[in-house]
Amino acid sequence: MSPPDAAAGPERATDEARDADRALVAAARHSAGRTVAVLGCAVAAAAAALAEPAVLGHTLDLLLRRDPSGSIWILLCAAVIAAEVALDAAAARLTGEVEGRSTARLRRLGIARLLGTAPHHAARHAPGDSAARLTAHATEAGKVPAAVAHAVASLLPPIGAVIALFLIDVWTALAFLAGVPLLALLLRTFARSTFTSVARYQQVQLATAGLLVEALAGARTIAAAGTAERERARILARLPELAAEGRRMWQVYGGTTARSAALVPLLLYAVLAVGGIRLSAGALGVGELLAVMRYAGLAAGVGGVTGALAAVVRGRAAARRTTALLALPVLEHGRAELPEGGPGTLELRGVRVVRAGSAVLRDIDLVIPGGTTVAVVGRSGSGKTLFAAVAGRLTDPDAGRVLLDGVPLPELTAEALRREVGYAFDRPALFGDTVADAIGFGSGPDPGHEAVRVAARAAGADAFVRRLPQGYGTPLADAPMSGGEVQRLGLARAFCRAGRLLVLDDATSSLDTVTAREVERALAHEVRPGTRIVVAHRLSSAVRADLVVWLEEGRVRAAARHQELWGSEPDYRAVFAAGPAEAAGAQATPDPVPGARAEAERRRTAAGKREVAP
Repeated sequence: MSPPDAAAGPERATDEARDADRALVAAARHSAGRTVAVLGCAVAAAAAALAEPAVLGHTLDLLLRRDPSGSIWILLCAAVIAAEVALDAAAARLTGEVEGRSTARLRRLGIARLLGTAPHHAARHAPGDSAARLTAHATEAGKVPAAVAHAVASLLPPIGAVIALFLIDVWTALAFLAGVPLLALLLRTFARSTFTSVARYQQVQLATAGLLVEALAGARTIAAAGTAERERARILARLPELAAEGRRMWQVYGGTTARSAALVPLLLYAVLAVGGIRLSAGALGVGELLAVMRYAGLAAGVGGVTGALAAVVRGRAAARRTTALLALPVLEHGRAELPEGGPGTLELRGVRVVRAGSAVLRDIDLVIPGGTTVAVVGRSGSGKTLFAAVAGRLTDPDAGRVLLDGVPLPELTAEALRREVGYAFDRPALFGDTVADAIGFGSGPDPGHEAVRVAARAAGADAFVRRLPQGYGTPLADAPMSGGEVQRLGLARAFCRAGRLLVLDDATSSLDTVTAREVERALAHEVRPGTRIVVAHRLSSAVRADLVVWLEEGRVRAAARHQELWGSEPDYRAVFAAGPAEAAGAQATPDPVPGARAEAERRRTAAGKREVAP
């Protein structure tokens, strides 16, 4: 490894720690009033705890002397104790509120960043990894603002107690201070060792959670392959490491507790011995000796400081995991709108996309006229899906520009972009409570029941939806569907909110040939006119398209009508590996849907003369 690479690790760790601390400061500001209230209550409770030994000692001296004012001091003792209890209770309640608000804020920011970044950036973190960062680790990180307040307050009793010891008797204070260096060393070792063990524990926990979610998502494949035992072993492979880090973490905490348990009594005995000598010499009273012992106990209260410090250390380590999501780049949007009635002309100028240091798309210069249906074809790995993602701005190119009706996509508002650019995918995720909700899902107003039905019919989904127990009102969880039926609902969702550009990324791959042709026919006749980009694997999709964009190794090898490419390019025919019958059909019929293209053109012309509702 080169020296710069070696230096990158510590520098990156420092940057991550700094980012995590900034996020925690922002979380504290989000609940600034409550955090200050926690600090105020905790400090006031600590002050009451500091006053208590002095008040008790003085009261005892008064009672031993049978002083008449002793009864008043008894009431004062009760008031101090009651105030300490009440302030501790208030601090505990406010702590819960601060922790909840801070955790919620970290989760909201993390989720917003995950959903606001390009899909390939979000894919840096596996689903299980992201879930762990947003649940357990966010909860731990959310405790930090209140934990810092308690840690600050926990320093007050020891420091104040040492000062009180000096005020009561210098010799007892010096006896206690003799052991302070050992206490300081104990705390320093605890903080350093705890941070390291907690960070390792959380790292292994994240990896295990990611493997578990991956296995759950592929449960059917694992069952069919008969590899359940192998997967169980793979998921649990790092469990011994997790257990070892957990034991080490508790060993550090237990060792610190054990050492403090041995050190603190020795200090108290030393203070008691010196105090007894001073009492016998008449330099201290009985009440003062009681106060000295109570203050020595407070000054040696390493347990309170250790607990608060441990919470801060664990929270900071967890915050580094959670705030890693906040480092994901966000797709920024502009303020521009698309021209009204635009045909959906798409331009790609000098587009280049790099992944893992290699150009996956390069030198893409292409103009797709508005209202055109384009089939994007090519062998596996040629860049078809990435082309589709760039066309509708699911991701931005590393170089070049993409324009829709003359407006660069990054300059559009998020609302305008998603209102006019729609997608359908090969494996759609369905959102909403019911089937109707899943079809109407999207930004903007509810499309209405009739629009949902029309879109479902266009996607060939209406018939099977009506056979469900409650039709369109069937809860998604109670709607058993095949892969093809789920894909049809995804198409229906895209059709329901179709804009001037619609991208179908292998969106009919699970449909049979007849259903796929019906969907293509409906797309030409029943869905809002506009530009269509179809990532195609079927020969029939290329045959029906107005234009075929043929990708090879990330470049546009050709852009022409299917019939031209089929007759002149053997490599193009090899992309489909079509049988003789299909090949003959591909050459014989330029337009397998009679009149469809003419009808679509007529509707596009009419659409250009009026404002089309989104």
